[in-house]
Amino acid sequence: MKTYPLADGLATSRIGYGCMHLSRAWDASPITADERRNAQRLVETALAHGITLFDHADIYARGKSEQAFGDVLRASPGLRARMVLQSKCGIRFADDPPGTPGRYDFSHDHIVASVDGSLARLGVEYLDVLLLHRPDALVEPEEVARAFDTLHASGKVRHFGVSNHTPSQIELLRRHVRQPLVANQVEISLLHLPLIDEGVVANTTGHAYASAAGTLDYCRLHDVRVQAWSPLASGKLAGTSEFSDPVVRETATLLCQLAEAKAVTPEAIQLAWLLRHPAGIQPIVGTTDAVRLVACAAADEVQLSREEWYALFTAARGGRVP
Repeated sequence: MKTYPLADGLATSRIGYGCMHLSRAWDASPITADERRNAQRLVETALAHGITLFDHADIYARGKSEQAFGDVLRASPGLRARMVLQSKCGIRFADDPPGTPGRYDFSHDHIVASVDGSLARLGVEYLDVLLLHRPDALVEPEEVARAFDTLHASGKVRHFGVSNHTPSQIELLRRHVRQPLVANQVEISLLHLPLIDEGVVANTTGHAYASAAGTLDYCRLHDVRVQAWSPLASGKLAGTSEFSDPVVRETATLLCQLAEAKAVTPEAIQLAWLLRHPAGIQPIVGTTDAVRLVACAAADEVQLSREEWYALFTAARGGRVP
């Protein structure tokens, strides 16, 4: 698989694997034997097809997804050298500790403690990349900078980034953080178009994005890798729904036509649509089906013309461009 530069001296596969669902239950129940076996199968399948970026978060399945992945590495420690490990922190559950509300927390102590927890569950000495998961309304950028310095100096985190952040939020952090912010993971798919659509309808009367934030342009200008979570729109275009929505139906039909013409799956076309964007969008695929993961990896070889890209774009946005 072709690669993207993510940071100085660090290249990753153009498609990443999202490890959120390696464990399914978001409770205190133990990881099952089936989950461990499937995690092993998925990691090996991803690596065999050139996928080297593995995306985690401390909260996924309340830490059990990282634990399941760590069990794979503990069984096959040689795999670590073949991958880029990325995790996220900053979201706290309503019961952490008991009696507290759900919240975001970019405090120094929470960031550092979250990384320590992730490293222990994964069974590794360092993360290649740490992302701040969702913007904290009470963020003190100086405190984030101190946490990043602590983690970088200790060798526990090599690179840093953000998730779900706007350009101004990134700028605020950049004013204080000494390390480059190498990635911004945001939701983008054919059924979630705001970050692409805003650049098309800017200065157009009657559109919500008439005053565009310019997230994709900002990331291109500042060498921030755009990562796309939920790039397959939770399966809504892959035959898992009845397509009662005419926009979804038209988009799904076109996906199937293009997939047949190019001898791949509709999922591969969806990912190829993201890969075609010049921002260098890196889809993070979270399937727990190894066969489907192989089909997704095939997107790396799919070439969409400008006309095919816009045909999908106009179908998904429910009408022609302005």
